[in-house]
Amino acid sequence: MGMTMTQKILAAAAGLDEVKAGQLIEADLSLVLGNDITSPVAIHEMDKFDQKGVFDKDKIALVLDHFVPNKDIKSAEHCKCVREFACQHDITNYFDVGQMGIEHALLPEKGLVVAGDVVIGADSHTCTYGALGAFSTGVGSTDMAAGMATGKAWFKVPSAIKFVLTGKPNKWVSGKDIILHIIGMIGVDGALYKSMEFVGDGIANLSMDDRFTIANMAIEAGGKNGIFPVDEKTVAYMKEHSTKEFTVYEADEDAEYDAVYTIDLAQLKPTVAFPHLPENTKTIDECGDIAIDQVVIGSCTNGRMEDLRVAAEILKGRQVKKGLRCIVIPATQKIYLQAIEEGLIQIFIEAGAVVSTPTCGPCLGGYMGILASGERCVSTTNRNFVGRMGDVTSEIYLASPAVAAASAVTGKISCPCELE
Repeated sequence: MGMTMTQKILAAAAGLDEVKAGQLIEADLSLVLGNDITSPVAIHEMDKFDQKGVFDKDKIALVLDHFVPNKDIKSAEHCKCVREFACQHDITNYFDVGQMGIEHALLPEKGLVVAGDVVIGADSHTCTYGALGAFSTGVGSTDMAAGMATGKAWFKVPSAIKFVLTGKPNKWVSGKDIILHIIGMIGVDGALYKSMEFVGDGIANLSMDDRFTIANMAIEAGGKNGIFPVDEKTVAYMKEHSTKEFTVYEADEDAEYDAVYTIDLAQLKPTVAFPHLPENTKTIDECGDIAIDQVVIGSCTNGRMEDLRVAAEILKGRQVKKGLRCIVIPATQKIYLQAIEEGLIQIFIEAGAVVSTPTCGPCLGGYMGILASGERCVSTTNRNFVGRMGDVTSEIYLASPAVAAASAVTGKISCPCELE
């Protein structure tokens, strides 16, 4: 029996000719990632090791993004811990205030991940880099510590689900709508510890930003990772951003999958995940009349250039509804600067929105948009669990930047087509 794309990458990293689902392997790591919440735990674990130092200062990335700029003393102490560690070990890829961005947008932008890489990160949305044809997955801080020290990690080789994407999405349907549709279809545990492998002619109609969004939310279906084949768009992106060597792996024709789903992208509609799970999805025409208090456009899921352009297209010449807060967060400094150069920031401010420095802030209920009791928020983030963004009685509705921007104008969950 042949191997899936993920299995081939893992076999190569383990120095094996082949691997099978369920097999335990030790693999060499291309990159180890941590942020300001998870890295301090890993650093304190490393203090207990007999082995001191890191395996390769060029293959560790430390990104301060969750509570940065610091919101309180505790977050400042966490960042101080990471800062001192980065200095002590001369970590090449250390990103602090002024240079940082939301980690899962920043690392591809900096060219730190390419096709064929094996990446672990002490953050569940590390699966984002599957958009580039890499195996990437979230781990705990203890595994991050071991990875920084040894450059290796243990994995149980995942089985896989194949998603055959066909056709071309209609206007206002994006990668966010596609992955919300999939999660609504299979559930939040539908791909538990499985590789979500996306194939089909429809992929050619998806931008890299769409693919990053889809891979990013593989974890919301329980996936170990999400991964896309490497095509011309992938190669062009890597050549633009990176000088690293990359390796293209393709699934064998006789690779085994636990299930195969075919999705006609032309049939999809803008989709919203209702509280309190990403699987609780409705198409935009099923949402009803739901008034909202806040809109957040940003995060590692939807804070990239295409996301901001779509939001600006809808907000241009319009006003955020009186009494509603609209928060826009570019995912990296480079994206922020490009949005300024393209005039998008001016559009947001003139519409009555506030624009923040890159941060994860509101997504995890950190800062920059905490919800009070009973408040409702349409957000382009990736999770809508109870209390995720603030008070336990608040509600989060996950949506695309297009739906979020339209909802900011109308004050209720809305399709952009209602404004045309």
